[in-house]
Amino acid sequence: MKSSRKKLFFNDHAFYVSKDVYEPAEDTFLLAENLSVRGNDVVLDIGTGCGIFGILAAKKAKQVVATDLNPYAVDCAKMNARLNKVADKIELLVGDLFQPIKQSEHFSLILFNAPYLPSNPDEEETWIGRAWAGGPMGRRLVDRFIAGVPLYLYNHGRILLVQSSLSNVEETLHRLDEKGLEARILAEKKVMFETIVLIEAQRKK
Repeated sequence: MKSSRKKLFFNDHAFYVSKDVYEPAEDTFLLAENLSVRGNDVVLDIGTGCGIFGILAAKKAKQVVATDLNPYAVDCAKMNARLNKVADKIELLVGDLFQPIKQSEHFSLILFNAPYLPSNPDEEETWIGRAWAGGPMGRRLVDRFIAGVPLYLYNHGRILLVQSSLSNVEETLHRLDEKGLEARILAEKKVMFETIVLIEAQRKK
């Protein structure tokens, strides 16, 4: 019988991906390849999916919290955390963006591979669709993230945000600046009809 899960590898780590969970792709690997974590970091991974960022971070970080709106993704990430022997260092929560996080909690590194592609409402009816569909302009989740993220970021903290050239990268840089965050394009990758961009931001000094 055909399995409902796929198995993939990144460096020396293995991950299972269930059928209702976003499968890591070019955007995932762009962030994973540029993920730098320090031993004293407290990390928040928003929209964790199969858990790849949170698990990679947990190998070095002091603590990791990961959230996802999709309960199947959280179950999948828990399985992968056990598989990669970091279950004791990562807390996995079901919820929309920062909703499961207490306002008293702060993080030194916040990660988000946002749903960033322009979409129609009918494309958001499945769990997989919600993982990439960003609303008419592709910015609905990106803008909500930017609006909320300063509340949870330590003064010395960093943000890594993935989005597409199709959803107005300049607008993202502008909105981060308005929130008192200095942002730059850390890495980018051209794929077919878009350029995937990894943005790094931190509080202005």
